[in-house]
Amino acid sequence: MSEIIKNRSEVLFIYDVKDANPNGDPLDENKPRIDEETGVNIVTDVRLKRTIRDYLYEYKGVEVFIREVRKEDGTLKTKAERIEDFGNIVRECIDIRLFGCTTAVKDKTIALTGPVQFKFGRSLHKVDLTYVKGTTVMPSGERREQGTFTERYILPYSLIVFYGIVNENAVVMQNIPLTDDDVDLMLEAMWDGTKNLISGSKFGQTPRFLLQIIYKEKQNFYVGELDKLISIQSEKPDEAIRDISEVKVDITQLVNTLAKCSGKIEKLRYKVDDRVVLVKEGGIISISSAFTNLTLQEFLF
Repeated sequence: MSEIIKNRSEVLFIYDVKDANPNGDPLDENKPRIDEETGVNIVTDVRLKRTIRDYLYEYKGVEVFIREVRKEDGTLKTKAERIEDFGNIVRECIDIRLFGCTTAVKDKTIALTGPVQFKFGRSLHKVDLTYVKGTTVMPSGERREQGTFTERYILPYSLIVFYGIVNENAVVMQNIPLTDDDVDLMLEAMWDGTKNLISGSKFGQTPRFLLQIIYKEKQNFYVGELDKLISIQSEKPDEAIRDISEVKVDITQLVNTLAKCSGKIEKLRYKVDDRVVLVKEGGIISISSAFTNLTLQEFLF
């Protein structure tokens, strides 16, 4: 049986989006979220957690609390009704163990700070917001003789990076039974769940790079802001990039920073898509060549 986590770890995840909407804003015509000052695409941590939850429940058969559950009459169950479905919601629902929960229903109050925290994801380049218009074949009303117009906003391309921390102290202080297996399932869900977002607005997303830095026990240390330690190189202007083959991912700062604190690191776990080109100080490099002074383990999913 998997043990309760004892090591802090940091997670760096890169994926790309092609001709899709990675995270629409319902208050702005469901447009992809874009920082108006920088032109960078933003994806909320809530969207990433939804990807993880959906994969764990639909593909791995693991129970999650935050999902739509309907009653026999077709209406959605409330939080109170969902809580009644469980004897111990923390032990039975992996998303509560990972991300925590704050809710108060009648005499039951749950206030847990999730051991796993993600920042908003941001694209590594400016993006090109595109408006697409089309038509439907079938009319929307009885007297209409032709289909109606459809419209949506997409990004022709966006290479997005997420950064997160798995905090072992939050587990101990709140008595959350988060295990190493739980974290492994979450990482698998980030990779395979992204590939399995097969819907009209999400199809076209591919995981490209996943790195977990596992620190030695009782270090109370982490580098922080790993997403700021990588960048991309391209011969094309930012908004003109349309494929992963048109960029190189520069990991120079990441490699140099981790080398300085290698004594605190137990191991690195990683997965890199075959189409990703990594560079260090201008030269193409592999993960195994980049981190020669650290123990490496490739994810098997």
